[in-house]
Amino acid sequence: MRLSPQSRAIIQQAVALRWGDLAVVRLFGSRLDDSAKGGDIDLHIQVQGKVNNPIWEASLLAAQLQRQLDGRKVDVRLLDATQNILSVDTVALSEGVLLT
Repeated sequence: MRLSPQSRAIIQQAVALRWGDLAVVRLFGSRLDDSAKGGDIDLHIQVQGKVNNPIWEASLLAAQLQRQLDGRKVDVRLLDATQNILSVDTVALSEGVLLT
């Protein structure tokens, strides 16, 4: 996994502040390949209950993390209990690595 302990801590703290300690954060995508270089940070966040406007909330978190992680591009998929599971969710849930 190509994500420093400091970056992991920043991500975990930001998610916990928004959705609490029960939110589950997974890293997936190219950052799981230790032999690769570069690439954005793909995060899958699963939360309890319903989130009003999850796309907007995911965008806000992505922007915040990009600022905190020195401009590194961050993509966030936010899945709440009311949404249908998409193919990106299936991949993230099966291949992703837990950060929390």
